[in-house]
Amino acid sequence: MVHIDFTFPYTPDLRKRILSAANMANISCVDGGVYAATQGPRLETLAEIARMERDGANMVGMTGMPEAVLARELGLDYATIAVVVNDAAGRRSSREGIHLESLPEVIPPAMAKVRAILECVVTNDGD
Repeated sequence: MVHIDFTFPYTPDLRKRILSAANMANISCVDGGVYAATQGPRLETLAEIARMERDGANMVGMTGMPEAVLARELGLDYATIAVVVNDAAGRRSSREGIHLESLPEVIPPAMAKVRAILECVVTNDGD
């Protein structure tokens, strides 16, 4: 069994490079937050979202932390570019339920921004 220090889950230098790349690509992003990882593959219940919000989470997803742990255990640099594709259960536009039919409209432009950020990271690697 491998035990690791997980005080800061993301590699600081890589995180800075991603934030800098977003700025260079003129793509707005939120620097920081509290990510709550859930066990998928399924969306969360209204009660789960309420609990995570009380715990201080402002973003919920299924995959953000498992990968970070694995990368740290393997000694790999890791950071995330998280994309929000829907309001959580019971919140704003998802007050009465999550509108899955809107995802095909939301995901492609969001992923184009992610690609633009990654292109800046790779292009300016070492700068």
